Amino acid sequence: MKVVCDGLDLSIATSQVIKAISNKTTNPILEGIKITTENDSLKLSATDLELAIEKTIKADIMEEGEVVIPGRFFSDFIRKLTNEKINLETNDKNQLKINYTDSESFIQCYDAKEFPNLKIINDGEFFVITQKDLKTLINRTIFSTAVDDTRPILKGCSFEIKKDSINSIGLDGYRLAYVTKPLISSNVETSIVVPAKSLSEIWKFLEDSDENVKVYIQKNFLMVEVDSTKIITRLIEGDFINYNQIIPKDFTTTLVINKSVFEEAIERTSVLSRVDKNNLVKFEIKDKILTLTSNSDIGNIKENIGISLKGNDLTIAFNSRYFSECLRTINDEAIKISFNTPSSPCIITPSDGNEYLFLILPVRIINQ
Repeated sequence: MKVVCDGLDLSIATSQVIKAISNKTTNPILEGIKITTENDSLKLSATDLELAIEKTIKADIMEEGEVVIPGRFFSDFIRKLTNEKINLETNDKNQLKINYTDSESFIQCYDAKEFPNLKIINDGEFFVITQKDLKTLINRTIFSTAVDDTRPILKGCSFEIKKDSINSIGLDGYRLAYVTKPLISSNVETSIVVPAKSLSEIWKFLEDSDENVKVYIQKNFLMVEVDSTKIITRLIEGDFINYNQIIPKDFTTTLVINKSVFEEAIERTSVLSRVDKNNLVKFEIKDKILTLTSNSDIGNIKENIGISLKGNDLTIAFNSRYFSECLRTINDEAIKISFNTPSSPCIITPSDGNEYLFLILPVRIINQ
């Protein structure tokens, strides 16, 4: 292989594909980035067997070939050459020679034949959605997924794909996030569970634009193609939780509140609650006022917020982090929060519409 490419393009590409490199593996090949010539371009790819990222950049190809180089070292090294034209050339010692200005370096490579074949999907089932809608869909649900291995199915978001819409659901046993978005087109109706880790990487490639993105599904894999980048992920097998039976349908207390005012108050009260590492904030709903309080050995904080109230007064407590994380994803001026009893979950929805829903379980208050 012998190619010439722009240092900045190569650096950006390596920094993107390296996200799929395995951090803990007994197989050294999974710590590598595969470089392959393809027509007038250079294709870089990496995988940990669950997630794979493939990036294509322009290059001048003098001699075709492929090579697998140590990923993190190569990425760190190329990052120092963003202002250079870089010559890449392999030799009979399975080394990659890197020429730039009047200098050269050599990197010992892995056997390219040992690199796993990526599951590239070019046809079959798919749906089309705008980049900004897919980005919002991911952002509003991945934070609610589980992080431990107790129930692997909860480490991903459930995508319910229909002809004209898609729902994303994430839950971890303490909270639930649900978002629905319209689709431009779809030739499939199905439900799949996508790992939150993979969705987090997909999110980084998306822009807040109305440009369409096509998402392919084939057996146990999903692939998203954004510009010259392909992100492929293995899906989580198994049946997702029947979340509909968790969500209350009727409520005895409902309030409408300014989202920004509420979010700022939650952040201030949680500063003190974090001192005791319990994140506990008490909600007192009475006389069209929501009072937030947190207590610690070093003091207490009380915040009063005006609300529009329908129903009964209520005292209830929550882990403030769960509220903060969902509120950060909401751009609405006002939101609706609905309750039943001090031991029942609350529901956060738009003040008008049903684009999203967040469910949060309360914390028991002793001697309330």
